[in-house]
Amino acid sequence: MKVTVAYGMTERVDLSHERAVAVVTEALRNEGFGVLTTIDVRKTMWEKLGEEMPDYVILGACNPTLAYMALRDEIDVGLLLPCNVVVRTDPEDEKTVVSIQNPMIMSELTGSHQIEKVAGLAREKLERVLAEVKGVAP
Repeated sequence: MKVTVAYGMTERVDLSHERAVAVVTEALRNEGFGVLTTIDVRKTMWEKLGEEMPDYVILGACNPTLAYMALRDEIDVGLLLPCNVVVRTDPEDEKTVVSIQNPMIMSELTGSHQIEKVAGLAREKLERVLAEVKGVAP
């Protein structure tokens, strides 16, 4: 029987969008991740399409040690890197939502036991990031 892995882990937090981005970035750093890219989707949609949308930022996070371990085992796993983190404002209630890509999808897609081990380590770290962000007072 095939088990399907949810592709993201999400928490709603009582922080402003800007504060959440800063807290997430620091929490990622504490777990050994760097933010390689920051994409301001709201700004891009406005500039390219003239369309407005709520705050929405994608952070491309990478833990070099874990990325190296994964790439050493499966060179094409780079197609699934970095781990994306989304910080967005929910238009329904103006709450800030933090979602992190579930690294376990890498193991499901590759079928590699080594990637499964690395993905499990990454997931533990990213779960701690979400817990840390959720625990920050507004």
